[in-house]
Amino acid sequence: MTTDVAHKKVRSGGPNLHFLASNEAGLLIIAAGFVVLFANLTPGFASPFNIYALTRVLAIDAVIGFAMMVVLVTGGLNLAVGAIGVCAVMIGGYAMGPLGVPIPLAAAIAVVAGALFGIANGLLTVVMRVHSFVVTLATMSLFFGAMIVVTQAQPISLPAGFVTLAKLKTYFFASSMLYVTFGVGVLLWWLFHHTLIGRQILAAGANTAAARLSGVPVERTIIVCHGLSGALAAFAGLMLAARNGAALPSMAGQLGADWLLPAFLAPVLGGTLLTGGQVSVVGTFLGATLVTVLSNGLLQLKVGEFWVQAFLGIILLFAVAIDRLRAHVIERRRIR
Repeated sequence: MTTDVAHKKVRSGGPNLHFLASNEAGLLIIAAGFVVLFANLTPGFASPFNIYALTRVLAIDAVIGFAMMVVLVTGGLNLAVGAIGVCAVMIGGYAMGPLGVPIPLAAAIAVVAGALFGIANGLLTVVMRVHSFVVTLATMSLFFGAMIVVTQAQPISLPAGFVTLAKLKTYFFASSMLYVTFGVGVLLWWLFHHTLIGRQILAAGANTAAARLSGVPVERTIIVCHGLSGALAAFAGLMLAARNGAALPSMAGQLGADWLLPAFLAPVLGGTLLTGGQVSVVGTFLGATLVTVLSNGLLQLKVGEFWVQAFLGIILLFAVAIDRLRAHVIERRRIR
């Protein structure tokens, strides 16, 4: 009887212990620790203005991380996430600006355009039977170059009503865009945990051969993931354009390269395996939180931008090493 009681206690405490030992709990503790550290080292970190600025950046970086996460889960990559985001926003900006299309419809056009760019990546990956790294490396230059030629690198002014949405403040001085990101995260969590296509995506990423034998349409799931990645990239681009007040051809850097570091850091730190088959929406958001807090805090301490980028690069290498170790442990458990 004593043994049974002990087992019951372990089981009752299991979920709490499991959470405390999880990657998400570790990220939450580390991020909170850095918040306390920076708040004590620099008075400007906890100011209402900086909290608003920090949460606005976090909202965008988290969606960028989501855009990469949904492709990583199948073992793929989307190096064109920034280029797709910029191209989609230029299309949506032209619709809501010069063409005068209503803001909601123009935003929907941008998201659909991003999804179509992503679907093109998925189709090329499936048809050519090459890794998406090669495909998206090529389309990154193709999409960005075509956009520069068509727009002649000219910015597009956006309606005041659209820009105002990104400037709203809510409780605790947080940006309103952060709550939009929460909504996107909830929808993604529901997709992967409560839908058939979500389970098929996870199965295809975990073991492609076994998933195909089980009747999972692997090729279709790859295309769906790239389409979803493109739509999320477009959504992140819309948020960034609203923050900037205009659709800028260079808003994601040359070829969209400025998005690549946060796109990889957030999901990899959050526990999404580079080899596929495991995803964490909450972890991706917390990974983006850690990166945003570190970047903001170091800049508040007047650390040079170059050193901040170098530090984030080191964190990415560390995260990849942890990812390989995590994948090795999971593989050994499967063998047992």
